[in-house]
Amino acid sequence: MIKKRLSFNGKLNENSTTTTTSTSKEEDIEWEMRPGGMLVQKRCQKTDFSAPILRLRVAYGALRYGISINSQATFGELKKLLTAETGLEPPEQIVLYRGKERGNGEYLDMCGLKDRSKVVLMEDPANKEKRFVEMRRNAKIQSAHRVISDVAMEVDKLADQVSAIDKSIAKGSTVPEVQMTTLIEMLMRQAIKLDSIPTDGDLSAQKSLQAKRVQKCVENLDVLKISNARVKPVVVTTKWETFDPPTTAQWEFFD
Repeated sequence: MIKKRLSFNGKLNENSTTTTTSTSKEEDIEWEMRPGGMLVQKRCQKTDFSAPILRLRVAYGALRYGISINSQATFGELKKLLTAETGLEPPEQIVLYRGKERGNGEYLDMCGLKDRSKVVLMEDPANKEKRFVEMRRNAKIQSAHRVISDVAMEVDKLADQVSAIDKSIAKGSTVPEVQMTTLIEMLMRQAIKLDSIPTDGDLSAQKSLQAKRVQKCVENLDVLKISNARVKPVVVTTKWETFDPPTTAQWEFFD
């Protein structure tokens, strides 16, 4: 493209005519700084389907995976593929190549990866610690759930005994007080078990429900004790038949 410049007097200066090559394409080029400080042309976001496919060998502990991926993909894209194989989410992964951790925005080919290259996958230590804490928490929840279930089964049995005592007293029968006292003690043992369980959320509601059941049974027994004391004992008398002694028989005496 030919450009002509004007001189300061407003006239066309033929001597100042310059010939330049069109640089429209160069002006469209975007540049980016690599981690090593190298200024390179910025990659187009669109995938270059003409780029070769790399078959990478991925070592994850004792496991080995084969991953096929575009050579111009990023390590972030590689992590997404590894999620399907390992179950680890990308933020939980650390990918090493040549002993160096690689960032999500780094390109595979720019880092020197070639076909059959080996990369090492590790789980983020922070994630491992988090997972360990979560496992311990789940174990405590399961243990608490078992204890509450055991208490619920025991309370069911004790509640049946309270119901049987209630029916017996209603029919006018006297129940030994020691039986009700023992039953109250057994209920209180279940209450102590419930108090020792640290719970939250749904388990807290289940624990509260069983505690209320225990309390209700104890209150019913206290009321039954009073009713039992008012029951008049039934006295059973035996009617005896009396017999008159036999009259003295008249005996005849013979000489």
